[in-house]
Amino acid sequence: MKIKHAVVVQHLAFEDLGTLAPVLNQREYNITYLQAGIDSLQSIQSESPELLILLGGPIGVYQQQDYPFLADELSLLKSRFESDLPVLGICLGAQLMAQALGAQVYPGQRGKELGWAPIYISEVGQQTGLTHFADAPVLHWHGDTYDLPLGCVHLASSTLYQNQAFSYQQNSLALQFHPEVTVTGMERWFIGHAGEIDATPGVTVGKLRQDTQAFGEQLQEKASLFWQDWLNYIEAGSVNKL
Repeated sequence: MKIKHAVVVQHLAFEDLGTLAPVLNQREYNITYLQAGIDSLQSIQSESPELLILLGGPIGVYQQQDYPFLADELSLLKSRFESDLPVLGICLGAQLMAQALGAQVYPGQRGKELGWAPIYISEVGQQTGLTHFADAPVLHWHGDTYDLPLGCVHLASSTLYQNQAFSYQQNSLALQFHPEVTVTGMERWFIGHAGEIDATPGVTVGKLRQDTQAFGEQLQEKASLFWQDWLNYIEAGSVNKL
């Protein structure tokens, strides 16, 4: 059996695959983490791994002058899209996907979306595994947003921001929200994002921890089902559902 390879571009040490990792392990993927700004991304283009995953981070896609590795990520994404190879982008990863596909990424005009709140699945999204998240809050943690790229399918929105999920071609998926987080892992977020939490009106560590305890385990269960659905989809090449 051929070993499948998932390459993960990580922007913060404490933002990892979370609930996606055990699902990939179960399916016998070899997981390689690359650290943005440190590790070279050149090998990804030549090796063409079965799956490329870009995780979240606290910087903006438009800050390429300060963080030149963002240009490398955009170039890598464009190459993957041209070859129709699977990509998953979460938060910053989703914004990078939008930019690589020609859309604008910019600071959200309705403020930061930071905390637990529901998403609303589009009509097309109702035909996908995103329905697992339809009846319970998920974690949001972003200040930037993006326009829907041409040729992409809108899948989900939230009260504050229209674009929470989209798909491109048959096997690339962008998620603005964070289905990957775990209850225990969120404690690292509370430490690592302490400055952002303190600077965001109406947001406190206490409330975030309370909501994480209330909703986190349910999200973990739903996310595991969603990841299975999505991997079934990209591995089978189905055009009907995620």
